[in-house]
Amino acid sequence: MHDLMPFEPYDIDPNDPRAPPQETWDALSSEERQRIVDSLPSEFPVSEANPPEGDFHFEAKTRAREVLGSFFSRIGRKVYLGSELPVYYPGESMFAPDVMAVVDVEPHARMRWVVSAEGKGLDFALEVHVAGERRKDLERNVERFARLGIREYFVFDRGRLRLSGWRLDEGRRVYRPILPQHGLYPSEVLGLDLQVDDERLRFYLGGAALPEAPELIARLEHMVERVEASRAELVQQLAEESRLRAEESRLLELETQRREDAERQLAEARAEIARLRGERA
Repeated sequence: MHDLMPFEPYDIDPNDPRAPPQETWDALSSEERQRIVDSLPSEFPVSEANPPEGDFHFEAKTRAREVLGSFFSRIGRKVYLGSELPVYYPGESMFAPDVMAVVDVEPHARMRWVVSAEGKGLDFALEVHVAGERRKDLERNVERFARLGIREYFVFDRGRLRLSGWRLDEGRRVYRPILPQHGLYPSEVLGLDLQVDDERLRFYLGGAALPEAPELIARLEHMVERVEASRAELVQQLAEESRLRAEESRLLELETQRREDAERQLAEARAEIARLRGERA
């Protein structure tokens, strides 16, 4: 029997960090896989870093993640949502979508998404474009994300207030454009519709926009005000009923006292009559 060849560790290039190809990953021990996952950077290498795009970019991606996270939490659907989280496909250079979604997985916090370790790639990616050249979002990502098998990809062009979407052709690694229906772009992955409304990217369910955090807070505050008003009205009503019951009880006591006094006076009168008749006899 031949001795097994010693295992050669997989080295990560700090200038171009990549997860190992799938065939290499399959041959690794669980300990070596964990070492690789822990070694993959959770921050952007210089080659992937983009210049800041200001508040418009930050607010759009943050709002999208918050709205989706709140919605899926309310309905109890397991969807992992990340924002600019490093994603490592086997043998591919790292990328980090502005918003990503993976359905039917545990939504616990992560430092990175390693497809081989998670056992699943992305289902949905969203990029927000504000300034600079658009080729990365509208051309290179369209080809790359389709090749990687990401089911849906959307681009919100904040500068032009335009939305574009693509979905994989059935059984193929090629995107086809998602056509809007009455102005809404349907997402099969999310089970929601997307639309640009009032300079914002909004998500819809059954034609109704999902509430954003300020809207949800305003609704809850209005509900609290209504509940407090109803409670105050109920307290006042109970107090009035208590007052009426107390008045009714007092009147009943007076009536009882009057009846007892009348009976006592009647008894005394009868006793006096009997006494007087006895004296006359």
